Amino acid sequence: MAEDPESGGEKTEDASSRKLDKAREEGQVAKSMEIPSVFVLLGGVIALYATALFFYRNCVDVFHYNFMFERVPELSPADLTVLLIYHAKKMFLMCLPVFAAVFVVALLSNIAQVGFHVSWKAIEPKLSKLNPINGVKQKFTSRALIEFVKSLLKIAVISLVCYLATKNEISNVLTLYDQSTAQILLFFLIKSFWIFIKVCIIMALVAILDYAFQKWKFLEDQKMTQKEVKDERKQTEGDPAVKSKIRQLQMAAARKRMMAEVPEADVVVTNPTHLAVALQYDKKKMDAPTVVAKGAGAVAANIKKIARENDVPIVEDKPLARNLYRDVDIDGQVPFEYYQAVAELLAYVYGLKNG
Repeated sequence: MAEDPESGGEKTEDASSRKLDKAREEGQVAKSMEIPSVFVLLGGVIALYATALFFYRNCVDVFHYNFMFERVPELSPADLTVLLIYHAKKMFLMCLPVFAAVFVVALLSNIAQVGFHVSWKAIEPKLSKLNPINGVKQKFTSRALIEFVKSLLKIAVISLVCYLATKNEISNVLTLYDQSTAQILLFFLIKSFWIFIKVCIIMALVAILDYAFQKWKFLEDQKMTQKEVKDERKQTEGDPAVKSKIRQLQMAAARKRMMAEVPEADVVVTNPTHLAVALQYDKKKMDAPTVVAKGAGAVAANIKKIARENDVPIVEDKPLARNLYRDVDIDGQVPFEYYQAVAELLAYVYGLKNG
């Protein structure tokens, strides 16, 4: 596993979504250049095949138009301008379907890989990109070597496919000498089309493998060290020490508010040493008795201390204290199953007060 010299550790952790989003903003995504190449070639071939008749008719029109000028003894500047405009218009019309198909499939193939996203950081001008030393270094990296080997293999396979396909058609070519020009062009168009289709199939397989490799390589490059994961967590969630301190302050404030309610309680139930639960019941404001404070250990001792200082009765009832402490939150009402036990307790307390 590669080490990160800046963070001083091995990149063993998968990249977080935050790091992947940041890399995407900088234009770093898992992308294979082979996929657009396949779609561009396939789209161009299909567009040429679909517009072959249109292309042929325009070529014939161009030849006929050019032959008209043979009868002109001398071409004037105006005639040259007309010729230039005519040829430019015809070339534009003939190439437009192919260019449009290539543009659309190139755009869609890139969007299919990485989605629609414009990275302005990736196109920002940087002086470091003009450094020739960095450019030379990039030519001798492992990635450049892999791309070079991949290109050689692709050229070799495509050349082999073209050779085998052409070799099988040599005998048919010899029979074209007595065919018309249109038939010869149609023959070469059809045979070239199927050769390109075979080449595209080979390139599609290469593109699939290359995309899988680029995806794996990108995720490997984006892996993080444990220190980077901790630093990112601190940035997104806050420093754990600070969060712990905040929780302690919040708990202390909540405990202080809870203790302020103990003097208003009607009774404190204990078990008797470890737990203490303070109950209050006001039939005008409450539907059922409410737990205004509870605690264990030192908190329970503090509740009992405040209760004694404010003459709040303290009653020992181990099962009831344990159940209320476990099942009822602070400011929560007593559940129905404890109504009878709490009612008897309150009746006992009210009897003591009246006596």
